[in-house]
Amino acid sequence: MALIALAADKGSPGVTTAAVALAAIWPRRVLLAETDPAGGDLVYRSAAAHGGQLDPNLGLLSIAATARRGLAPDQLWDHAQALAGGLDVLVGLGGAEQAAGLSGTWPLLGRAFAQLQDSPHAPADVIADCGRVSGDSPVLDLLPHAALVLLLARTTPESLARVRDRASHLARRLHGERRGAAQLGTPLIGVVLVAETGGAGKLVHQLDEMLHATQSGARVVGTLAEDESGAEQLAGRRRGRLDKSLLVRSARKVSADIQQRYGTLWATAPGPGQGAGGPVAPVPGAAPFAQGGPAPVPPQAAGQPHAAGPQPAPGGHPAPGGHPAPAPGGSAPGSAPGAPR
Repeated sequence: MALIALAADKGSPGVTTAAVALAAIWPRRVLLAETDPAGGDLVYRSAAAHGGQLDPNLGLLSIAATARRGLAPDQLWDHAQALAGGLDVLVGLGGAEQAAGLSGTWPLLGRAFAQLQDSPHAPADVIADCGRVSGDSPVLDLLPHAALVLLLARTTPESLARVRDRASHLARRLHGERRGAAQLGTPLIGVVLVAETGGAGKLVHQLDEMLHATQSGARVVGTLAEDESGAEQLAGRRRGRLDKSLLVRSARKVSADIQQRYGTLWATAPGPGQGAGGPVAPVPGAAPFAQGGPAPVPPQAAGQPHAAGPQPAPGGHPAPGGHPAPAPGGSAPGSAPGAPR
């Protein structure tokens, strides 16, 4: 179990959509955290489990008011909310103006996220939506505690060049001057391409060669489908078989590849602030539906069993996992419209 941080360099490659999609089909308990200093989107685009709106004041904003006195990993559940479908989230900031309230808190958040894997009460992975990262982004102070930083990029030439340069800059910042994959510890750096299906194979090979030339240790992890219809279903704004969408099918493949490729390294090379943890369990084929999401992916469709029933967690919140999922073909009610980021 680990902290997985998703980020982008520039533009709108769909970091939030990718984070929600991966969290919704993640094979273990997971907490989705909106850590974009520019502000979160879920409070506007997704409904809460009770059918109403998410509370914008419960999440990163409420953590900021208490974290200066320290932040134990299990305290994260006191600030989490459940989306329709059951996915547990930490709602992000309302806007960039509120980011000043988290000054100095980002390393504490990163440490708590990483250590949640070792919680004796409600252990979980954390998938963090970090938005755009640049040289002065405060969320960069969270990244040293991640097991894996995933950079999203589209397939335009300028986007490929930017993600290559961003991966190189992050490698120098996070690993110093150590060069080459053999010397790198965590956080590892991966790239996920957002592309139309069927035409990305050549670009994946091209980008891998570009990344290899930088000696950053970064590699292409996989491809997430450019699927506007699937993104709309995931946000609850469109009905349909989400589990059959190109978006979810590609997210399952990326999830399986992440754990197959990096599981052993996570077990042997913990990053700063992380416990040794255990090996990431291999995922045979499609990952089982364990959490539910804004529009849950039915486990029956993938031939997988239901997750175990809910367990109590600190603070009176249900532990993630085991939430009942609507019948196949249904979707969770959405909230205010807005295109996925």
